[in-house]
Amino acid sequence: MNGLSVVNIELTNKCQKNCWMCGRRKAERDYPELYKNYNQDMSLDLLDLIANHIPRDIVIQFHNNGEPLIYLNLGKALDRFPNNIKCLNTNGILLLEKANEIINKLDTLTISVIENGPEEDEQYEIVQKFLELKGTRKPYMIYRLLGNVINNSRWRNLPGLICTRILHNPMGSFNYTKKVTIPEIGICLDLLNHLAIDIDGNVSICVRFDPHKYGVLGNIQNESLRSLWDKKKYYIQEHLKGNRKCNQLCATCDFYGCPTGV
Repeated sequence: MNGLSVVNIELTNKCQKNCWMCGRRKAERDYPELYKNYNQDMSLDLLDLIANHIPRDIVIQFHNNGEPLIYLNLGKALDRFPNNIKCLNTNGILLLEKANEIINKLDTLTISVIENGPEEDEQYEIVQKFLELKGTRKPYMIYRLLGNVINNSRWRNLPGLICTRILHNPMGSFNYTKKVTIPEIGICLDLLNHLAIDIDGNVSICVRFDPHKYGVLGNIQNESLRSLWDKKKYYIQEHLKGNRKCNQLCATCDFYGCPTGV
């Protein structure tokens, strides 16, 4: 699978927060027919199947539309991928409860801090305690500041890396608050190197929010990951022609795989 470097695995699409800029929550409110697709976990049997398909040494991000620390078998999930770089993105609220399943198992851990987030003070206190608990052990910490996080200096003083990100429409990667970064090759980098697998085993062309499943290539329970990756080549060729309307997800997406900072 030449070029594949990152796979997102959606362990759960449950979440205990109700963030104002979350597409998942907006879909629940405005598109009730989609609600049944949420509040579910991936089975360990499906995770075992996925693990048999994943190439060694690539990055696995254990998140998509939910809060991964809610997943009851998080430690067992991470253990199934001993030869991969393991990362996840979290709101951090359950960090202390899940510390034993995270420390020395994850390679990097990203804390998402949202502009005008009402729980930011709680987040910060939990992260401080987690840092004291883990000491110099893995994971390496990243603080993703989404939008205009007013009290950002305290996050910058913590050990780890700061990543700033501009906000976009809750229902997808469009209507960004400033112009996005476009790579010089003119083609979306996510399309070139990324796949995402949801709780049901559906494999998508990327991890952009896609409640209507426009980007789904097929299901890993029915096809190999290699054959699904090969299906993606059609979209790559269309993008090379400048045709971002080849797929309904791409047609409404402004992202080019280059995250843009504030």
